[in-house]
Amino acid sequence: MGTRIPVSIHGNLVADPELTYGESGIAHAKLRVAVNQRYQATDGTWRDGIPVFHNVSAFRALAENVAGSMRKGDPVTVTGDLEFRSYEKDGAQHEARRIVAEVVGPDLRFGTTSYERSPKAVPTVTMGSTEHVQSQPGVTNGSGWVPTMPVTSTSAGGFSSNGLQM
Repeated sequence: MGTRIPVSIHGNLVADPELTYGESGIAHAKLRVAVNQRYQATDGTWRDGIPVFHNVSAFRALAENVAGSMRKGDPVTVTGDLEFRSYEKDGAQHEARRIVAEVVGPDLRFGTTSYERSPKAVPTVTMGSTEHVQSQPGVTNGSGWVPTMPVTSTSAGGFSSNGLQM
């Protein structure tokens, strides 16, 4: 296990997030973020410093939401743990670092955005087995978003539409 240090960075995505799924089905998004410090030169003009590039990994729902929301060039804020690890390749010892993200969001100093809550998985019971079913998007009732419950039908079940036994 490597060393982990809590960090927070603000920068721009260098490329679109790459979303993959591991053998266990866990989503993993890889992001590359460029952080560029600005400084004021002696003549009073502002200049960009040398960019520092960070590899960022997001997992599970965060990975899916980032991949569906963020694009190359977007200003982002990332909070997570800076992770260092050592590995051997071709007989040589190497070190790598990445940020394991806990939170990723747009940097709103430079623009606006609108927020849309992701529907959660809703456990339902069908013929005695529990399945996780993605809920349908909610409906708008004029005053806001109202979640809808998936309806499961059972022939001899005695289960209600929300999966509870009656």
